[in-house]
Amino acid sequence: MKNRLVFVLTVLLFVQKMEAGAVNNVPKELQSFVKNIEINTINGTKASLSVKTLSKNLVYVSAVWRMDKPVAQDSVSIKIRPAFTPGFHWAPHLTPNNNSIIAQHVFRAPAMLVSNINKLLVIVPDLDLLKKGSPVPWYMDMNAPQNYLELGMSKSRVEEHVLYVRDKGAIFPKGELRLGFYVMVSDKATDIENPWRRPLQLMWSKWGSPLYRAGEPLHQTNLEPYVQQTYNWAFNSWKPAVWQEFEINGKQVGAPVFIVNVTQSPNYQAPVDEREFRSVWNQAWFHSLRSAQGLYRYAKRSNNYTLKSIALKTKELALSFPQHKGLFKSVIATEMEEVTIKGKKYRRSKGWDTKYFGNSNRNPFTWDARQSPYHIADMSYTAYWMMVWYEELEKDERLIQYARQYADRLLALQDKDGFFPAWLSLDTYQPMGYLDQSPETSLSVTFLLKMFKHTGKKEYLVSATKALDAVAKKIIPAGQWEDFETYWSCSRVGSQDWVGKKLQRNNMFKQNNFCIYWTAEALLEMYKTTGNKHYLQKGQRTLDELLMFQATWQPPYMAIRTLGGFGVMNADGEWNDSRQCLFAGLIIDYGKVLKSTEYIQRGLSALRASFTMMYTPLNPQTMKQWQAKWPFFGSQDYGFMMENYGHGGETNDSGLGIGEFTIYDWGNGAAAEAYSRLLDKYGVSVFRNE
Repeated sequence: MKNRLVFVLTVLLFVQKMEAGAVNNVPKELQSFVKNIEINTINGTKASLSVKTLSKNLVYVSAVWRMDKPVAQDSVSIKIRPAFTPGFHWAPHLTPNNNSIIAQHVFRAPAMLVSNINKLLVIVPDLDLLKKGSPVPWYMDMNAPQNYLELGMSKSRVEEHVLYVRDKGAIFPKGELRLGFYVMVSDKATDIENPWRRPLQLMWSKWGSPLYRAGEPLHQTNLEPYVQQTYNWAFNSWKPAVWQEFEINGKQVGAPVFIVNVTQSPNYQAPVDEREFRSVWNQAWFHSLRSAQGLYRYAKRSNNYTLKSIALKTKELALSFPQHKGLFKSVIATEMEEVTIKGKKYRRSKGWDTKYFGNSNRNPFTWDARQSPYHIADMSYTAYWMMVWYEELEKDERLIQYARQYADRLLALQDKDGFFPAWLSLDTYQPMGYLDQSPETSLSVTFLLKMFKHTGKKEYLVSATKALDAVAKKIIPAGQWEDFETYWSCSRVGSQDWVGKKLQRNNMFKQNNFCIYWTAEALLEMYKTTGNKHYLQKGQRTLDELLMFQATWQPPYMAIRTLGGFGVMNADGEWNDSRQCLFAGLIIDYGKVLKSTEYIQRGLSALRASFTMMYTPLNPQTMKQWQAKWPFFGSQDYGFMMENYGHGGETNDSGLGIGEFTIYDWGNGAAAEAYSRLLDKYGVSVFRNE
């Protein structure tokens, strides 16, 4: 376009005076990392570029356009072209097409990284500028075939769930417009092996730690009131909707229901419409046995025998799932029906007399829980939590017996390369061809290591070692972080043609961070078991990749507090997702082992962020958003908590980004469990600000 001239500034020219502005102090070391920088004009107005050397391997670059009148132009951008051919690329979101961009909505810890065996180049947007607000939203992009990294301003819109594309209509106002970013370079082998450590340090020291020390992300550091409101909500004010109790084989069992929505509020005046089939899950996300352990710990701490009896009924439910050659299902559910009230249809349960066992329907095969195959990750996770209950809460031998029967069957399912398949046929017990060799294997590693420590049987350790080495060899270097959630949950983009393949434009797989967490956890447990520091080094690298999904700042365009919260994957829009309560303990554990204040602060921030979405006067900013979305909410709803924020990729200050449901086992109940487990493990001193 005539009014969008592009001028190219080579690094060699940075030291010269330019008509557009003075440019100086670019170190020679940068020349072997950056070939050139291309800057768009705004209606012919060139930018003034300045470069400041902060250290040998860190440079700050800013571009300023000075406009004498408003300009309607769809975008403006800066392209950084590496001076080498990268073999490794990383960005926080996928941009599969030329019209795709990484919208500022997903700027949690924004950075773009490229490297080869000798060089690393990292671009980090200047969040201090973005915190001040921008007349046009910022974005990033990474194009691997054309070898450039891009930072710019443009409107965007959501396509699919959740990718972003450029949109028209930007207006750049009169006055000064500025873009800035940090350039980090290195030729050190340690930096190339773990390319995330230095940008993480930069972002936490500049933006994360100051917010943490100021008390973010909550208005208070005492988490006990949040736990109390959780259990009052689940077992008092919302008990008719949440608590499910029934009989199996002559025993009373029970657990909080999988999901409830706002139509089940005591304050809702219209008929109830259940969001999903009424069920209880012991699955890698939603795990009633895990949540019950938090309730048990709290009941013991507070001498509440009523809550303790509730927790014990959930344990009994887990033990009631029948085993078939060691395998077992993960869901118990009721039949559903559609009822008509005043001409409108509503989903309702037929009651627990219609109960059946099934498996998670988040899989490539079917939405029917009855027909869904066995999922090894779910079974390993349940068996793991059975062992935790036995070791830390009460010596119920049935738990160990159940877990060991499964462990012995699991050993026989390992393939010749060391992997455990994701799914097994209900009929043949054979792998089903999806994710047969994936990082879901790591979850089984952690379980087998726990079984080895309990029994001393070396076959468990041998199997776990072979499995973890397989993940370390195939998955970690390639970043092939594919698990069940990556393609078969809400973000199904790519489920037909991306599985097992890198997207050419980004040289990245579609990635989900759940399996990154499982792998970082398995590596730490293997280090603790064997003392082999190789596993600790790999574990820290994997943990740091996970931390690139953690919010390190407070965006002005987010209406809730965000520090420490986690996103989910590189093709979805969540902030403050419930998984952060699981991640928190692992991050703190690494902090203790590595004596890292940063990790401990990050872990505590993640734990606190786990309560930020709760509807409660303890969270006045969040409560305002809930009231904007659901004005009928009142005191009986205190404790209601959506699993995340901004899931659809958009937010505003009037309730957009607030959801409609609570999953106790992936929300308030999960967060309460994480807090109580850490309290028992480390004592109250762990919650004091470092």
